[in-house]
Formats: sequence, structure tokens, C-alpha cells
Amino acid sequence: MKGLELARSYWEAFGREMLDRDFPDLKEKIAVGLCGSGSEVLGYDDSVSRDHDFEPGFCLFLPGEDVVDRREAFQLERAYAKLPQEFMGFSRARMSPVGGNRHGVLRLADFLREKTGTPDGSLSARQWLSVPEQNLLEITRGEIWLDASGFFTAIRQTLSRFPEDIRLRKLSGELLIMNQSGQYNFRRCLDHGETASAMLAVHEFVHAALHALHLLEAAYLPYYKWAFRSLRAFSQDRASQANRLESLLFGGADADALEDRELVMADLCQELAEELQDRGLSDASCCDLEQHAYSVADHIQNPEIRNMHILSGVKNA
Repeated sequence: MKGLELARSYWEAFGREMLDRDFPDLKEKIAVGLCGSGSEVLGYDDSVSRDHDFEPGFCLFLPGEDVVDRREAFQLERAYAKLPQEFMGFSRARMSPVGGNRHGVLRLADFLREKTGTPDGSLSARQWLSVPEQNLLEITRGEIWLDASGFFTAIRQTLSRFPEDIRLRKLSGELLIMNQSGQYNFRRCLDHGETASAMLAVHEFVHAALHALHLLEAAYLPYYKWAFRSLRAFSQDRASQANRLESLLFGGADADALEDRELVMADLCQELAEELQDRGLSDASCCDLEQHAYSVADHIQNPEIRNMHILSGVKNA
């Protein structure tokens, strides 16, 4: 059973009745569902995932104390802690304080502050560029089953995708990294006899390509261990690109294997250049991703974002 299905079933079996019976007034004020950290929120959990933090449980997100005060919050925490400890063959983890951090009663402002640095999810341009995309996934993926007021649903909708100028800013930076690592430095490292450094260039290329392809899908790049799985899910073409990116990470370091890697990177760069042209994101008419990077940046409308350093949206740049 998937973790999200387990959580939903647990809510339907016990959580909804608890609210109806003991907290009817809170039903109109809080949001209930499962989101946050954990592979189950993305639907990527499997039998291996059950070795830690896998349990029947859900989240009850509270608005500010002016709407739900501390006394009500404490009573709700106590009630959640008293729900059955065993469900469908799975045990709830022992939590202290009651409710725990991943499941149970959470102040939405605290949850959002942890993920985005702000209590309401309102982000400036620079915050959009710096917030880890996995954090944005943890807010916007999963499911919300109850949100009568719509207060959390509205925030999730706002954070569900990058503003277009932010997307282009990030995309331009990753295209430049792909150019530097795959179209330039890989061959130069080999010519210098620095095979290990050439392989580092390959890793830089793969990460930048994974991010660029997610950005072309207007999607967030998940934590690295799920990046390939995420890319494959978009389409057969993206799955093919994921497979070729994966091939770059394996194999030997002999001359033939290195030559194959260079050809794979060249083909992927060619495909991205053509896609950028087809989508009207770049006016460059070549395969040089550096030129495409700056052309994509020229399409940014907001002057503040357009005038930022081209690598301002690239992790560790």
C-alpha cells in the first residue's frame, strides 16, 4: 500500500469522525491532508521506504492563533494522539510532543516558514530563486482532503509553479552550465589529460540537464534521488532523455567510452536547442547553449529579474 493511500484511509476511518464529533467548529477553520517531507507525498514510496517514517497518519494545518487559539490547538493535539495506534497492519510512531512534526497538528505559518522562509508563502523574486524546489514540492504535492475556508489551497495554488520570469531565469542559468560543462570543459579536461575532472564535468552536465528539462515542463526538480524518476514520468521523449543522461553516469573511462559520452551530450544539446526554438523561448539559431542561455534571458519581462546574474538561479553558483 502506498503511504498516501494509507494516510487517506486512516483519515476517513478515524480522523473525519474525530472532527465531526469533538471539533465541529474547527472543521470550517483548518485544513487536513498529507503533504510535507517523505517520498509518499510524491507517490514515490515503495517497500524500501517503509524502513523509516512510514505510518498511518495525516496533517491538521491550523491558521493563526487569532482563528484557532492555543487551547483549541492543544485539545486537537490530544485527540489526534489518542487515535488508534495500529491500522491496516501498520503502527504509528511514538511522537513527542503529541502530534509530532511530520504528522498531527501543525501551525501552517510554522510549516511554511520552515519550507520557504516566510509564514504565508509570499516570496520575492530572490526568494523564488533561492527556495529549494524540493521544499516547494513538499508544499504543493500530496493531497488536501478538507479545507473549507480554502486558506491552504490558495497558497498551494500560488506556489504550484514558478512565475514565468523566474522559470526563464533559472532555465538560462542551467543552459549555460550545460554549455560550460558538456560543450566546452569536458573536451578541454580530456585534452589536458584530466579524465577525473572530465567526469566531474559530466556530472555537472547531467544535473543541469535534469533541471533544465524539468523547467521546460514547468515543474520543480525533486530531491536528486527522485530526479530521474520524475523526468521519465512526463513523456516517452523525456524518458528517452532521462535514459541517455543516466548512461552518462555509467561505463568506463577508456577512449571509446569518453567519445560516446561526448556524442550523447552533443545530441542532448541539439535536442534542447531545437526545443527552445520551437517553443519560442530562444531566438538563437545554433546548437551553442551559451547563446540560447542569453537569448532565453532576453525574454524575461521583469527588469529586476532580467538584470540579475545569469547564474543567480543555479544551485551553488
